[in-house]
Amino acid sequence: MRILLSNDDGYFAPGLNILAQHLAPLAEITIVAPERNRSGASNSLTLDRPLRVRKTGENAYYVDGTPTDCVHIALTGLMKDLPDMVISGINDGANMGDDTIYSGTVAAAMEGYLLDIPSIAISMSQHNSTHFETAAKVAVELVQKHLKNAFKSPALLNVNVPDIPYDQLKGKVITRLGKRHKAEPVMQLKTPRGETVYWVGAAGQPNDGGEGTDFYAVANNQVSISPIQVDLTKHSQLSEMQDWLNN
Repeated sequence: MRILLSNDDGYFAPGLNILAQHLAPLAEITIVAPERNRSGASNSLTLDRPLRVRKTGENAYYVDGTPTDCVHIALTGLMKDLPDMVISGINDGANMGDDTIYSGTVAAAMEGYLLDIPSIAISMSQHNSTHFETAAKVAVELVQKHLKNAFKSPALLNVNVPDIPYDQLKGKVITRLGKRHKAEPVMQLKTPRGETVYWVGAAGQPNDGGEGTDFYAVANNQVSISPIQVDLTKHSQLSEMQDWLNN
């Protein structure tokens, strides 16, 4: 089996390296990750300049671009053979609910999914996590399950793991994405030169976080596994919009 690993925290991130160590006995691992932290890059591609790829070890590379750049380059030219799976992570922080729209971690996995490759984005439940090994073990179990019983069609899974010891997990559950309240206001600051700068505010707290959501599962020490898709069409509104257009 061949697995491509990427992330949005950068090639030096502990989550990525722990993930690679745990998956190495199962597959031939290739790492292609950003040269620096690109959290929040979403699905952006770098189209205004060429990208540089540098080798950091055996089958390990970093790119001076976004997470999507990394996976796109890997799958369309860098790798001789396409991987059997793309895994992005382990992200230092959650990617639940609305987070998935902005997440570079999810975007890297999504780039694999766009080429019909089974893909997984895996994240810790909070920043400054201490139990990356828990998520790495979960990733191993998901890969093993796929090897034993492959997805019936290409899947894109968004996985969030509580930041607790592995033996304290209360199982894995299939969830839907919840929803957050609006983000906190931006923070306005003055530089020593008197210039006004802005920090983007913190993400809002869960608004739709009831049973069945990713927020609920993680809060109850369960691994949340959400199958997600790329199609943004609101199919239930197609007829309504057609009537609106015609009247």
